[in-house]
Amino acid sequence: MPTQFTLKALCLTVLAAVAPLALAAATPEEAAALGKTLTPFGAEKAGNADGTIPAWDGGYTKVDPAFQPGGKRGDPFAADKPLFSINSTNMDKYADKLSDGTKEMLKRYPQTYRLDIYPTHRSAAAPQWVYDNTLKNATNAKLVDSSAGPVPQGAFGGIPFPVPHNGDEAMWNHLLNWRGTSIALDFRHYLMTADGNQVMTTDGKAIQEMPYYFQEGSADTFDGDYWMFRLLNVGPPLRAGEQIVGRTNINGDLSQAHVYLTGQRRVRKLPNACCDTPTPATAGVMSFDELSVYQGRLDRFKWKLVGKKELYIPYNANKVLTAQKPEDLLLKSHLNPDYVRWELHRVWVVEANLEPGKRHQLPKGRYYLDEDTWQAMLGDRWDANGQLAKSLWSLPAVMPDLPAVAQLTSGFYDLTSGTWFVQSVFGGKNSQYAIVDRYKKSEFSPNAMAGQGVR
Repeated sequence: MPTQFTLKALCLTVLAAVAPLALAAATPEEAAALGKTLTPFGAEKAGNADGTIPAWDGGYTKVDPAFQPGGKRGDPFAADKPLFSINSTNMDKYADKLSDGTKEMLKRYPQTYRLDIYPTHRSAAAPQWVYDNTLKNATNAKLVDSSAGPVPQGAFGGIPFPVPHNGDEAMWNHLLNWRGTSIALDFRHYLMTADGNQVMTTDGKAIQEMPYYFQEGSADTFDGDYWMFRLLNVGPPLRAGEQIVGRTNINGDLSQAHVYLTGQRRVRKLPNACCDTPTPATAGVMSFDELSVYQGRLDRFKWKLVGKKELYIPYNANKVLTAQKPEDLLLKSHLNPDYVRWELHRVWVVEANLEPGKRHQLPKGRYYLDEDTWQAMLGDRWDANGQLAKSLWSLPAVMPDLPAVAQLTSGFYDLTSGTWFVQSVFGGKNSQYAIVDRYKKSEFSPNAMAGQGVR
């Protein structure tokens, strides 16, 4: 297995082959708008013309005195009432502010699917040092060629391209969005079959870390591993004891994933932990690049930055965390609308089309990135016949203790088979998204899984 030094040397060698015309993402004049007319992350600070989107005033950073670190998270906007609801009978009135996947779900399940629209709260926030790094990145970061497609160089500890000029930069903003540094999670994943059967695919305990956001780090010392993850399955019984560990590098060719298989009592390296390959973390239900709406390398698609628009998206979704048990959230064909909060926000629209010579089960996609956080909140994917095949979604929660608005629960609706999947359900769990001290790097190694193997 390559040593840490070897991996770092490989990463630096690959990134050294930069594109000859690589340019900084923002001019000094563009960067000067950050923190003034733009938020520190590059969103429009002002609200919209009709007042349905307010101005950003620093986000939500008030920690509930009753909150216990590592425990359950409450809903700071629980007193809000829906302004109105969108359903199959009035959806045409709001069609210009709905994604294709959302419209399809309203048409397909007219009796049960709806969007409860709440007042918009621009609650996104981050520590000042993350804002400071984002300002540095604005003029220092570049997109350069690598063996796995365009990757950021010179970025660290903040949004890499707060003033994006193309789709690749916007998607890297999503991949490197601020969601904390060291996290512990306790959750379940569920698959709902087309006939309404509920199947728990994973009862997991996980740790994750983002070295890209180590406060004392820098672009000069960063080795490229931006997201690390280890999952232990404690259920269902058939999968108890299985594990997966992943190290995602900005150069996808240097990313690694290993699994521990209880039946074999050994660790195996996954040969192709990317793209449309099914991920063991979800029992193979989701592909690697469907995690968090989109995850991983960008080189299979051409990414087009279409522009910005107003869209109804799930947001400030802490009510999902208040469910007493998973069954409260899971209806036969979709999430229970009683628990899903939708708001009007500005989003960046990015389209993905398969690169010539590449292969993917779903060759076209469209992603909607929240301007305040850069997280992809919704995504639609089309098959080779041009049919809308999947609608992906994320439920971001307010976490003032970080502070951040960060994704906790996500999933997809399969519009071809009628099945749907939700990952990271916290109902019935005592801990949800715990901010913890830094992990040892060895915790994200294949040896750590082997040492913890019990079956």
